[in-house]
Amino acid sequence: MPAFLNYHHLRYFRTIARELSVTRAAEKLNLSVPALSIQLKQLEESLGQSLFVRGRGGLQLTEAGRVALDYADTIGRAGEELVDVMSNRAPGAARQILRIGAVATLSRNFQVEFLRPALHRAEVEVVIRSGAQRELLVALQAHEVDVVLSSSPARRDAETPWHSHLLAEQQVGLVGVPAWKKRRLRFPDDFRDVPVILPSLESNSRAAFDRMTAAAGVRPRILAEVDDMAMLRLLAREGEGLALVPPVVVRDEIEDGVLVETHRISQIRETFYAITPSRRFPNALVGELVARMSRVKV
Repeated sequence: MPAFLNYHHLRYFRTIARELSVTRAAEKLNLSVPALSIQLKQLEESLGQSLFVRGRGGLQLTEAGRVALDYADTIGRAGEELVDVMSNRAPGAARQILRIGAVATLSRNFQVEFLRPALHRAEVEVVIRSGAQRELLVALQAHEVDVVLSSSPARRDAETPWHSHLLAEQQVGLVGVPAWKKRRLRFPDDFRDVPVILPSLESNSRAAFDRMTAAAGVRPRILAEVDDMAMLRLLAREGEGLALVPPVVVRDEIEDGVLVETHRISQIRETFYAITPSRRFPNALVGELVARMSRVKV
């Protein structure tokens, strides 16, 4: 017998998924807990997949559950659209949801470049969550995001076989207001006491910068250490020092002549990764974006 989907089962499942509790969902649906549990079990039997697992904090969606929820949401919205059409109301278009985790220090320009195709598709809704790589990988494992964008790859192990896709690699440069170009400083030899704005100590490019200046026997004057690329760009615009950034971060400012690149440091490179999990049901849109970005020159 082919699988049979019951619309009510999907409605009940969506409520349980929102509440992550059969008890709370039963209260909202005005059903008994045993009756709702039976409905959920019938849906799981129809799909041949477990949709929830019980964790420390309560119910959690399985990978199959996350995929089923996306479809259930689409079906639910289609049902609401049908009612709208029959009631002569303007229908709402069905949407595909793309959940992005982006490390907070990552260039905003790079994120937009990665997401550009999805942003121009009317049927796609993009949800962006920022944070540290560690917490975003936890969200990726819990199926709360579809991909994590980061400047460094994720460590693989038996429990978390992440795939880190190298999307782009850029030489890092020093940028500042146009007046800095006139000083004709040689890097790193002339950088004794030169004011600089640097990424935080956790950054790979910062570690390489420190090694190069130490090897030259010079110590620049650090005006600020910033773990946010957008703030690095804004501080560079103030004109008080040179900022160490990948060119993509300040692309607009350089095109407008607000900032200039005084030095391109070939020995220091910034990388951009898309981290995806091993899943039976991957988000196909992520694969499209990764494949496209691998061909694009940032």
